[in-house]
Amino acid sequence: MVGRVLVVIPTYNERESLPVQVDAVRAHAPEADILVVDDNSPDGTGQWAAETADADAHLHVLHRPGKQGLGAAYLAGFAWALERDYSVVVEMDADGSHQAHQLIAVVAGAQTHELSIGSRWVPGGTVKNWPLRRRWLSKGANTYVRLALGLPVRDATAGFRAYRATTLLTLSLEAVESQGYCFQIDMCRRVWHAGGTVTEVPIEFVEREHGTSKMTGAIIREALVKVTVWGLGRRWRQLTRRDARE
Repeated sequence: MVGRVLVVIPTYNERESLPVQVDAVRAHAPEADILVVDDNSPDGTGQWAAETADADAHLHVLHRPGKQGLGAAYLAGFAWALERDYSVVVEMDADGSHQAHQLIAVVAGAQTHELSIGSRWVPGGTVKNWPLRRRWLSKGANTYVRLALGLPVRDATAGFRAYRATTLLTLSLEAVESQGYCFQIDMCRRVWHAGGTVTEVPIEFVEREHGTSKMTGAIIREALVKVTVWGLGRRWRQLTRRDARE
């Protein structure tokens, strides 16, 4: 890996899965640092991370006072990374759905592109243990994003990704208010509209074995509403002016 890499892992009640994911990242990317951003998990996730960090110089913990959402957790992690001059910042789930042995390939994409996405829906990408309904929902959502926003990305909702730190510095991160899948879409479109390039690295996504999914109806509705609004704004700009990225 080129430069300093930080893997940001947001957590809320991930006591069972986090130790497994941390060990996997340490095994496959021993030079990378890990930042656990814990939202005061009542199951002791933050406490485990803090105790483990005392003995591991590559593991760090950012404690937050309560559950504030995935987007806010990643933004806090980005700020932490930028203050410490990391070169690449990675988003990764704690539940094992993002497999650590694919981390190097996702990070490598950020050496030549501003954003590298671990993609389920490009050739070579797969999902494991997902019911047909989840596949249709994800593929349908990403098709809608492509058509509405004109993003040349097949998996804009993916949460396994790597950003160049220099790219994050150019974005108005303080203006990002999206959560969940919408946060991933929002960040993707911001990189694209800032003139950045996006690459998609095929991965195998594995449904979590521990804990419960954080996806809710509210998260889905937020993404649908915001993407629709952004898409209408894009169409209006197409009608009123020329923009190569529209």
